[in-house]
Amino acid sequence: MSILSFILYLIVAACCAFIAERLVPNAVPGGFFTTAIIGILGAWIGSSVMGSFGPALEGVALLPCILGSAIFVFLFTLASRGFHGRSV
Repeated sequence: MSILSFILYLIVAACCAFIAERLVPNAVPGGFFTTAIIGILGAWIGSSVMGSFGPALEGVALLPCILGSAIFVFLFTLASRGFHGRSV
């Protein structure tokens, strides 16, 4: 993978993260940059687990990246919220 392909992968994955953030009902703490990082990780995991199906842009399968990003953003939102107000 060349450096240009890697940069394009990051841009496409960040766009998938933006779409995933809109799909998840709660706001992600940290803003867009945190969402982009989490989304890039989710896109990588989604494309690794689900393979490459659906439309692709610059070699990045969009459906697995969006689904992986949405799941990862949702899990991050749940984990960051924690168990506030709950006593053990």
